[in-house]
This record gives sequence, C-alpha cells and structure tokens, in this order.
Amino acid sequence: MATTNNLTTTYAGEFAGKYISAALLSGKTLAEGNLTVVPNVKFKQVMKKVSTNGIVKDATCDFDPTSTLTLTERILQPEEFQVNLQLCKKDFRSDWEAVQMGFSAFDNLPPSFSDFLIAHVADKVSQKMEQNIWNGTNANAGEFDGFKTTLLADADVVDVAGQASTSANVAAEIGKVADAIPSAVYGNEDLVIYVPSNIHRNYIRSLGGFGANGLGAAGTNDQGNQWYNMGNALSFDGLEIVHAPGLASDTMIAAEKSNLFFGTGLMADQNEVKVIDMADIDGSQNVRVVMRFTAGIQHGIGSDIVLYS
Repeated sequence: MATTNNLTTTYAGEFAGKYISAALLSGKTLAEGNLTVVPNVKFKQVMKKVSTNGIVKDATCDFDPTSTLTLTERILQPEEFQVNLQLCKKDFRSDWEAVQMGFSAFDNLPPSFSDFLIAHVADKVSQKMEQNIWNGTNANAGEFDGFKTTLLADADVVDVAGQASTSANVAAEIGKVADAIPSAVYGNEDLVIYVPSNIHRNYIRSLGGFGANGLGAAGTNDQGNQWYNMGNALSFDGLEIVHAPGLASDTMIAAEKSNLFFGTGLMADQNEVKVIDMADIDGSQNVRVVMRFTAGIQHGIGSDIVLYS
C-alpha cells in the first residue's frame, strides 16, 4: 500500500508573518482599522504621554518659562502565546477534497491541506484575539488584559454607570456616553464609540422604528426594520458607532482610535508556523499545527476615554 504523502511544512520569517498576521489581524476590530496597530514589538515599547498646563501667558519683554510640561509613559508589552493542536486528517478530508473539486462553498480556501489547516486555525485565533482585546483577563490562560480591564484600573478614565440595554432605552444610554466625552477630544476625527453586539443590535432596531426619543414607527428613511443592510455606517449625534464583538454586553467605550493600541511582534523573524504530518512518525492520521506569536493592548491618555459599564 502506498504511503501517505508527507505534509510536514514549516513557514518561517516573512511567510510566518503573513500567516500570523492573518490570524491576529482578521478579527473585526483590527481588520477594520479600529485600533492603532504597533507591529514589531520585540519585548516592550514605551508609549510617551505629554501634558501641559496653561501655555498661553500674558506677554512680557523677557523669556518666562512659567508653563509646566509633564512627561509620563505607559508600557506596551505584548505577551507570548502559542497554538499546539493535533487534528485528525480523516475529520477534514471531505472538506479538503471539496476544495480540490472546486465546490463553490469552499472556493476561497487554498487548494492544499496544510494551508487549509492553517486557515482553520487562523480563524479560531482571530476570534480569540477579538475577545482578548476588549474583554480579556491576564489571569486566564490564553488571554491578556483587555481594554475593559485596563480602563477599569485607570482612575483617570471617565466612568459612566450603565444598565441593561433594550431597543427602547439604547439611544438614551449611548447618549450618556456621548455626554461624558471630554471637551478636549470631542469632535476629533478619529473619536468613536465602541459598542458590543447587543447594543449594536438594539440601536439598529431602535432606528427601524418603535424606539423612544421620537424616532417614530416608520424608522430611518421610513423603511422600518428593512432600513439596515449591515453595510451602513452607524452614528450617534455625529459620533461614529463602531461594532466591537469582543466587548462584553452592555459595555461601551468612547475613545480616539489613535489612543488605543494593539501591539505584536507578528513580523519578527522568529515567528513560525508548522504543520507536521505525524504519519511518518507514529503511523497515525494526525496532523499537528504549531504557532507562536505575541499580542497585547495598551491605552494612552486615560482622561480622554469614557468607559460605560
């Protein structure tokens, strides 16, 4: 009987960076550019913060350096993570053969079993990273502290008490966040309100009619609940609404995209993706997938951020 083709493949350096980049950056938040991505962080990166008091003074004939400049810093230090999976080829063979035969349901997958497995794993990693970014807790295995954790720990962040969201009260609750945004950042181009799935869903429904605050039964453009096709941009009082699926229900964050950072070493040379066919090693039908990467988040100026929870 002919032996099984060996699938052992190693992707290193640039190729690994592409695969790991796909895994880390394909979650909704990062794929849509809703955070500032800081790549190539080998160990840690210092995020400098500068604040001044009133810098405009009454004029005199002399140079009078009476203003105060305060320089502080935050540390962006991505944590190391790994994926060690063992998958049975038998469980995936029907999908793989469908790819080779060109079934339309699988026409976006690469026509090789190793690439198929990497794509499968990358999708799972991207889902986990989306959850970690917003709601992760470092004490849990496979997680780093997400923004909800770090913002709760920062006394400078503007805290707003929330309640359970419904389509009837969602506009009023988002309004609480909008009202709490500091004047120093209100109106900035990249200022957005990040909302979880339940608030996003309730807001869409409220705009379709039957909501509070005079929205009326006909809803947006008199289209009722047919008005939204998941492609339209949402806004509230001129502020962009960003759907962040990783956020916990009934949590909102108002911040500038340039004030929230995601750090990773995804383009570093040591990144490596391995697909190891165990057939020639132990005679099994198992395939092992090994990935290593780093990821972490940090915010800049806490006093410019609103946390609703």
